[in-house]
Amino acid sequence: MIPLKKRVYIPVLWKFYISHLFAVIWTCIAIVLSKSWLSDLSGVAGITPAVIIITGIAYIPGYLNAFLVASLLIDKQPKLKTNNPQDDITVLIAAKNEENGIANSLIYIKNQDYDGNISIVLIDNGSEDGTIEAAKKIAQEINLDLSIKIEAEPGKHAALNQGIKYVNTEYVITLDADTLLHKSAIRYIVARMKSAPPDVCAVAGAILVRNSRDNLWSRVQEWDYFLSIASIKRLQGLYQGTLVAQGAYSLFKTDTIREAGGWPDAIGEDIVLTWKFLKQGRKVFFEPLSVAFTEVPTKLIHLGRQRSRWARGMIEGLKEVKPWQQPSIYTKYLTSVNYIMPYIDISFTFFWLPGLVLAFFGVYWIVGLTTLLVLPLTFVSYFVLYFYQKKVFTKLNLKIRRNISGFIVFVLFYQMIMSPVSVWGYVQELFKLKRIWK
Repeated sequence: MIPLKKRVYIPVLWKFYISHLFAVIWTCIAIVLSKSWLSDLSGVAGITPAVIIITGIAYIPGYLNAFLVASLLIDKQPKLKTNNPQDDITVLIAAKNEENGIANSLIYIKNQDYDGNISIVLIDNGSEDGTIEAAKKIAQEINLDLSIKIEAEPGKHAALNQGIKYVNTEYVITLDADTLLHKSAIRYIVARMKSAPPDVCAVAGAILVRNSRDNLWSRVQEWDYFLSIASIKRLQGLYQGTLVAQGAYSLFKTDTIREAGGWPDAIGEDIVLTWKFLKQGRKVFFEPLSVAFTEVPTKLIHLGRQRSRWARGMIEGLKEVKPWQQPSIYTKYLTSVNYIMPYIDISFTFFWLPGLVLAFFGVYWIVGLTTLLVLPLTFVSYFVLYFYQKKVFTKLNLKIRRNISGFIVFVLFYQMIMSPVSVWGYVQELFKLKRIWK
């Protein structure tokens, strides 16, 4: 019997070009809609500054959003070839002063619905509390295969490089000490690796927020991880070049880490390592069903330090591996976008924010009704992302928490906070200022 309807397969390259075509069309429409805005601003600042300002806060963000939405709409992730892999796995956990949380993290590893053997290497990186004692105690109580190593040199890269020496399995997972795994996380991430082509060397897991009820800042970040970060990962995974196999939770082929020389001494060690993989012609995938829940900063100053580190890490990656050195057209494009991000962040910091202040006093040179007409795709993209994430949650028997206050702040104000923070990160990297981790 012939099926009545068969979904048409669209090659990845076609998806890439179709999404760019949609983005170009959207940007052309935005340019037409913004003629009066450009005219008004040109009368005040001149045509060249007006074009620079509007391009940074409207045209380029609109293009990138349109490309993201189009890509997600035509994306269909390949089916898993196996749902119950049985490969032995090693989990590396770099820990420092994690006495209060390490037991919980180890319990969640023990409770995985994974058929293979899971061994854990915990690398203590200068703890001054009872991290080691707490880990030993819970491991004995729940019969966990745990070994503990010591690394005196400070830095997550040093701890992981110490731990990789003791890995004897084909695959290794890196996991932050404060991160809890969904019961099927390891099963799904290994299944994605086993279902992938041989040139895939890493799979990034999906990171969500575990402490979203703490305060407003954590509630806002819940939407950032749930919508923005997950969607960008999915976009990059579609084009076979996830740009960060994050150290918080990712799966790697052990040999490829050793061949790359391990994790580098960088503030964005996971970014630089991933880009090295991509430069070698390897691929990095993303598995949205492999979910882990991590602790996020609950104070603005700590959030700012974290995101400025991320911005610095992106610049480190660009210094280490240039986009034109990437062998794939997809990773050339995806890494090239990072060259544009400082321009966007500077535009939002020094043009959009002052424009909002002027608009409050009735001066609509930069922010006004026309601005809102040029940027509606942002809200369309959030709807598409919510739809995709809802399907993931349904399959994992999870529920999306009602978090209206966090969503409102996320949509209206989050970018206004993150852009100045990112600019500060660029400045820190430019002048090689001291790294601040907490």
